[in-house]
Amino acid sequence: MSVAPYFTKGSREMSKIKSKNNTENSVVVNKTPLKLRIYKYRWFYLMFIPVFIFLLVFNYLPMTGIRYAFYSYRNAFNIKWVGLANFERLFETSAFWTSFVNTLVISVTKLVLNTGMAVVISLLLNEMVNLVFKKFTQTIIYLPHFMSWVVTASVFTLILSTSESGLVNSMLVSLGILAEGEEIYFLASKEYWRVAYYIINIWKDTGWGTIIFLATLSGINPELYEAAKIDGAGRWSCIKYITIPSLSNTIITVLILNLAKIMNLFESVFVLINDNVIDVAQVLQTYTYSITFAAAPDYGFSTAVGLFRSLVACILVLICNFISKKIRGRGIV
Repeated sequence: MSVAPYFTKGSREMSKIKSKNNTENSVVVNKTPLKLRIYKYRWFYLMFIPVFIFLLVFNYLPMTGIRYAFYSYRNAFNIKWVGLANFERLFETSAFWTSFVNTLVISVTKLVLNTGMAVVISLLLNEMVNLVFKKFTQTIIYLPHFMSWVVTASVFTLILSTSESGLVNSMLVSLGILAEGEEIYFLASKEYWRVAYYIINIWKDTGWGTIIFLATLSGINPELYEAAKIDGAGRWSCIKYITIPSLSNTIITVLILNLAKIMNLFESVFVLINDNVIDVAQVLQTYTYSITFAAAPDYGFSTAVGLFRSLVACILVLICNFISKKIRGRGIV
């Protein structure tokens, strides 16, 4: 007896089922006329109008000022076309390249240190057994994030100063590390400014950065730890072989997303910079600020600096998007 008819019948039935499923899962195209759809959702469009106006005025309208990068613009009565002269001057200015290199070095170092410390603190918090003490510690760590950079700079200027209120210098003198009268003003020293800046950033932003890592840690299956303990694994082995691998994808994602913002460095540097440390502290945005509000400003040149910074930031975003697609399977934009 031939079994071919049964296979043929079964194939036909499977084809009908697949065809039915495809019909059910197919996207239904809305054939309602556009005018009727707009009228139906008119109140939503009306609510969107203020947001749309805000975007136009504050996000898109200022973009028309990009054209001044190709002009010499010293005042409203002295505007003339100079083409690429501003960019030629830009690339020949040593102060610009110093600011550009400082921006990359400071931003990347700050990103790595803040992310690393956030991971370490997250692991420590995750190992705490006492929930009350854990919540209290989390709150204390988060609080600095809500302080403005102006207040933060004022506090650390006092702590790191050479006066009697300078806590760090007073401790170093009392411990015999420094002689009295040889105190170091860390925020006015080229040798120590960046170290002080990194420490201040870690103190202020690391606690807030732990939130995403703690959220990832809370999502790890507890059965993995139970199985590891049954096999004789200790606390360090669990951290090494379960916790850290589970965090690796989140760490890479955070690094990639923040790498796209490394050119946006201004406020934290602006409140801590001074004339003594210009060579090691000046970044692109503070450089743009200084030439814009100089005694004889050239707004065309400062616009060219800003446009160059935006182009570099755009390239970094595209690179980060490419890396994100390779690692996570989806882009950031």
